Amino acid sequence: MERSIGSRQLAAMLPDPAGARPAYRHLAQAISALILDGRIALHVRLPAERELAVAVGASRTTITAVYDLLRDGGYAQSRQGAGTWTALPEGRTHRGIARLLGSVDTAIDLARAAPGLPEEALADALAQVGPQLAEQVQTPGYHPYGLPELRAVVAERFTRRGLATLPEQVLVTSGAQHALSLVLGVLGRPGDRVMVENPSYANALDAMRRARLRTVSVPVTDHGWDVEIVESTLRQVVPQLGYLIPDFHNPTGCLMPDEERARILRAAQRSGTWLVVDETLAELALDVPAPLPFASHGPSAQVITIGSMSKTHWGGLRIGWLRAPAKLVTELAGQRVATDMGGSVIDQLLALALLERADDLLPARLEQARVQRAALADALASHIPQWTWHTPPGGLSLWVDLGEPVGSAFAETALEHGVRIEGGAYFSTDPGLFEQRLRIPYTVSPDTLREAVQRMAAALAHGVSPGSVDRRPHWVA
Repeated sequence: MERSIGSRQLAAMLPDPAGARPAYRHLAQAISALILDGRIALHVRLPAERELAVAVGASRTTITAVYDLLRDGGYAQSRQGAGTWTALPEGRTHRGIARLLGSVDTAIDLARAAPGLPEEALADALAQVGPQLAEQVQTPGYHPYGLPELRAVVAERFTRRGLATLPEQVLVTSGAQHALSLVLGVLGRPGDRVMVENPSYANALDAMRRARLRTVSVPVTDHGWDVEIVESTLRQVVPQLGYLIPDFHNPTGCLMPDEERARILRAAQRSGTWLVVDETLAELALDVPAPLPFASHGPSAQVITIGSMSKTHWGGLRIGWLRAPAKLVTELAGQRVATDMGGSVIDQLLALALLERADDLLPARLEQARVQRAALADALASHIPQWTWHTPPGGLSLWVDLGEPVGSAFAETALEHGVRIEGGAYFSTDPGLFEQRLRIPYTVSPDTLREAVQRMAAALAHGVSPGSVDRRPHWVA
């Protein structure tokens, strides 16, 4: 299946060119911004000029000028008779990479909902790892399934949480995103449908786009999931996969009730859909007991559970895992060998040491999150009282309603005032949605959160409107 984007699909992602002059420059700016954001992947074939002209309601001359400008700026490449593909200009950084690198200036970084690891915990783990590492270096060090001791600990934690699990049902991965990518590669084929929540975790959505899967969205509101819509989607669309974040959903913070989990499991069993359940945030329960594993609520023969240490400990470890039927774990390990042979033994030994002490470390992490959440909420109420939100019972961020569709514009203005943050549209499966939202993590210190809110209040006072975003590439005057 060719990597391409249809004319109607691209047109739906673009602003109306009618009110902008010159229209070709306006459209070229929008397409280049989509490429930088990752909303359109690299090396994707763009629609033919005539088809896109009809879809956006512009002349073919206008679209020819758009493509010429994209090529001149390095955002597209063409070959005679073969079409035009997306590209990235030399010196420009993909927004996903820039987001992970974080701030290289004085901006407060609220784009990433990921905490750091206490130095004392790291020092203790390193002291424990030394002798174990000395033993490991006498071996080849390849563990495509993961270090056996770590697989056993992860399995035991699932069992203690209420889902009986054997080590052979566990595959250790380089983070939850790696686990998801492996699953998409084995169970998905280009063009397959995957049911996703809307909004959802942006990096997961990007992985699905790159796997050339067709997303079918089901809404998640401040009040949670409409299970009847989920059931009807599974029944009528019969997707190959479904990706869910039922525990302190990212970004809304919602927690799915037990009875809804059971209904979705039954519906997925009837449709034959594989459910990929992301439980990365499951242990970050701040106001309620930690939820039982999703797969413990019903038939789980086609449920894959993904977990990670990124949110509970530190993303820099790059340790995650998945729980699945043993036969599928073997297939996924085979897929994994083709790319990285196995994870770092040192990181896995550190993860093992930290997980063995998790019951001692986690309570302090949860209390810290409660304090930070309260500091963020108090600062917002004091400095920007017109914004609203529902306090999540767990997780690491607030899903804030701005009252008007200015999320992306505000994120740009906030950066000018020293705060790096994501507008709600970044978490959307469909163009134009959630522009009235911001995701604000509470993963930095209370003092830093208070300073960030003061800077955001100054940005708001500066003035923000839906049309105030200037995300032009450097080649546009």
